[in-house]
Amino acid sequence: MDPRNLASTDLLAELLSSDGLNEVLAVLIAIAVAVIAGRIVRAAFKQRLQNPAEGLSARLIETLVIAAPYIVAAGATAIALAIVRRYGMSDNVLELALRLVVALGAVRLGVYAMRLLVGSDSWIAKSESGLTFVLWLGLGFELLGWFDWLEQILDTIDLLPGKSVFSLWTLLKSLVVITAFVLIMTLLAKAIERRVMKLESLAPSTRVGIAKFANFLLISLGILLGINSAGVDLTALTVLTGAIVFGLGFGIRDITANFVSGFVLLMDKSIKPGDVISFTQHTGTTSENFGWVQELRGRYVVVRDRDGVESLVPNQNLITTSVINWSYSDQRVRLRLPVMISYDDDPELALQLLVKAASDHPRILRDPEPVSRLLAFENYGIRLESRFWIRDPMNGVNNVRSDVNRRIWKLFKEAGIKIPVAQQEVRVLGPVGEHADPRG
Repeated sequence: MDPRNLASTDLLAELLSSDGLNEVLAVLIAIAVAVIAGRIVRAAFKQRLQNPAEGLSARLIETLVIAAPYIVAAGATAIALAIVRRYGMSDNVLELALRLVVALGAVRLGVYAMRLLVGSDSWIAKSESGLTFVLWLGLGFELLGWFDWLEQILDTIDLLPGKSVFSLWTLLKSLVVITAFVLIMTLLAKAIERRVMKLESLAPSTRVGIAKFANFLLISLGILLGINSAGVDLTALTVLTGAIVFGLGFGIRDITANFVSGFVLLMDKSIKPGDVISFTQHTGTTSENFGWVQELRGRYVVVRDRDGVESLVPNQNLITTSVINWSYSDQRVRLRLPVMISYDDDPELALQLLVKAASDHPRILRDPEPVSRLLAFENYGIRLESRFWIRDPMNGVNNVRSDVNRRIWKLFKEAGIKIPVAQQEVRVLGPVGEHADPRG
């Protein structure tokens, strides 16, 4: 008897027979041996798995660790099947078990291959085990010949009663077909992304923009092709889709605005990965909203500050508010340090010391060279300013200010120049007319 033609009652009767119990015992032994073998192989390559390295050898080792228990299980089941057939015993359960084990191993390796293609940060990597089980479960139903029975039951459940029939089976079949098309398009989009990101002739923001646009376009195309291939009558979903679109029209307005703003940022190259920016009207970051652009995502930009805090800034905020890009066209920036000195000190000497304090720092440029200026005569002192240029704002700005200020303080101390503080003189007068002649 072909095991694919076993009905559920026949399979149950086969399992409860004496030969069936022996077959079940053989299957359990094969599973136990496979689990033990898998643990032995994983322990043998534990060090390599904890420190994964790029390359073909690392992939082969990981593939071996994944495939080892399925290979052992299939081998043990095949040996048991040969022994059972040699003694003329029933072998339907073992043959089914062998097919299911081979199918499970093939599905597991297939999902692993998809994870390698789309990357370790994709949703496939996060749900690898669940996806393997779902695919194997569907394949197992096909091997057992239960699909027709399942289809008849699910096809009787009509989700949208009316002229058109939209059953639960139609929904599940559509989801499977659409998911398959989306997976194919995702793999294609990842391949395009890897190809585009290697093009050094394109700017980083342009590469990111092309990759994201291709990803969005291909996934949308996959969904449409999946719906069309599934044979779904869209007229049956008119009321449902109308309600969904009406609700989403209010709910995703900001999401759509951020998504469109993200494409604008990618196309106009105003902000790209690696830029040093500071922005206003946004809380949640330290270091005075100063940071480095790490990633440009569809809905937000990842900005990392010097404290290691990563802020997810909505794209729309960077479009509608002022943003300072310290490295937009030229990474050189000029810094200014205001300093006050007393009227008793020589401003010429102080100006020379300001230039000396900035000239000794390794990150301050010599061309253009540091300068100092006398800006104003204030109420309580003379206001000077030190001006200098740096070419690496991504390494920090306030640390350079701190170093130069400390140097200024030391040089002023050695030269006897005082930094005054604001003072106010308060005179207390008596009441008006206290000493006036009362006779007028």
